[in-house]
Parts: sequence; structure tokens; C-alpha cells
Amino acid sequence: MLQSSTLQFLKSLSKNNNKVWLDAHRNQYMDAKSDFENFVSILIKKTAQFDSDVKELQVKDCVFRLNRDIRFSKNKTPYKINMGASINRGGKKSIYAGYYFHVEPGGKSFVGGGLWMPMASELKKIRQEIDYCFDEFKSIVEGKSFVSEYKELESTPDVKLNNLPRGYDKENPAGEYLKFKSLIATKYLSDADLTNNKLTEKAIKAFKALMQLVKFINKALE
Repeated sequence: MLQSSTLQFLKSLSKNNNKVWLDAHRNQYMDAKSDFENFVSILIKKTAQFDSDVKELQVKDCVFRLNRDIRFSKNKTPYKINMGASINRGGKKSIYAGYYFHVEPGGKSFVGGGLWMPMASELKKIRQEIDYCFDEFKSIVEGKSFVSEYKELESTPDVKLNNLPRGYDKENPAGEYLKFKSLIATKYLSDADLTNNKLTEKAIKAFKALMQLVKFINKALE
């Protein structure tokens, strides 16, 4: 579980997103950062018990920094108003699919993962794997454990094409899944979930339901 003070820090930061305020509240930030990193450390250890690909990861390999990259953004606020960790084979900067935990008060927190916006060459490999091994893929994303946790893959317009990618027949039984540009699943968490002592159990259950999809994607990338 996370401390309520961590959520309060993020709520306050969202209203005071500037360096002067953060400098004045450095102690609260360091406490929140430590709280989140301790939680991520537990997630890594428990995830490694069923997915050995992440067993060598350290917290620093997974947790994203608070500072935003504002060089090419119209939004010049300096800090993220969330905390996130990507527990991926090779760490947060790797090309591989993995598990993600996101803390953002106000009902925007979630647990999940998969692979977000891979490069064209990597996406081509994944689509080929879905096409060649569609029965296996379908059994994963329409399987009981996956559907119980996530219902379905995220299918918002930013992650899915309207039409089939070039080279695939419109009668292809995998057609709807071949339209995906990202293969991700999310389970949203309330603020009460975050401070509940069942949080770790809930997150690990969601990660376990995602493991087969992670393995399928990473097999394609290999």
C-alpha cells in the first residue's frame, strides 16, 4: 500500500507545479518518492516470482523521473503530477513489453502494461506473430484471467487504426487485432485502492493476468 501523504503530495503538486513550490516542499517530495520506490521494490520482487525476465531489475531501472521533458511541448509545467514505474525486461527504456504501475490521484491511477507505441519494425513483427499464431493470441486476450482483470485491450483511436494495415486481407480472422498500434491493458484504481493494504495483492493479480500477453509480444520481438 501507499501512504496517504504520497497522494496528498501529488494533489498539491498538481495545483503548484513550479520549482519554487517544490523546493519549499522538498522533504514531502522525498518522503513520497521513497514511499513509491519502496512499493515498486516489492512489486519487482513479487513479479519476478512468476516472470523471471524481471528478476535482475532494480528500482532505479523502473521508476520514471518527476521532471518533464518540456523541450518540444506547449505545456511548460516542469513536473509530472503522477508517479510511474515500468517493470520491463531490460528496464523502462527497453523495447520489450512489461508491467506498469501508475499513481495519479483522482481516479487516474492504474495497473496494467503491455507495449506502448513500438517502432514500425517492431510492430510489424508483432502483427506477423498475431497473424501466424492467432489462436494462441486470441486465447490470451479473450481468456478468463485476462478478461476478468482488464475486460479487453485498450482500443481508443490513438492506439488502433480504423483500417487494416497494408498487406493484410480484410477477411483475415485476426483483422481487428492487427489494427492495434499499441497492445496495452489497464485496470483503474481508486485513491482508496492505493492506500488499502490489499494494493500489492491487487497489482500482482493484474500483472499475472497480463503475463501471457507480455510473453507473446516479447517472443515476437525476439
